[in-house]
Amino acid sequence: MAADNGSTRALSVYGHLLHFRGEDVQNKIQGAIYLQRAADQGDMKAQYQMGRVFEDGFEHYFQPNAEKSYHYYAAAAGQGHQLAIRRLIEANEKGELGIEVNEQEAERWSQALPDLPSAR
Repeated sequence: MAADNGSTRALSVYGHLLHFRGEDVQNKIQGAIYLQRAADQGDMKAQYQMGRVFEDGFEHYFQPNAEKSYHYYAAAAGQGHQLAIRRLIEANEKGELGIEVNEQEAERWSQALPDLPSAR
């Protein structure tokens, strides 16, 4: 009920559950619809997942769309989502997601990754 009433958190959680654990295609599509609504409301985990959904496409409902994929990855990366940042680095290094190779942009996103502790 909370997801149907627009709660960002409920849309994100329920969307993840339906899309990744739904029993049939219709549930998975409904989950992605909820995820897209959560992403559009600023939920960074949902933004990353919608980047993936639009990168690969899902069934007949979500066609692959490099521009939308990049948009959602960039939105998540802008909030510090590490997997989204890594995907944008790769996309800029290889010229994927509808963009040209851009080493400066790849480096800019690399700077956004937190330093990892060194192993001793």
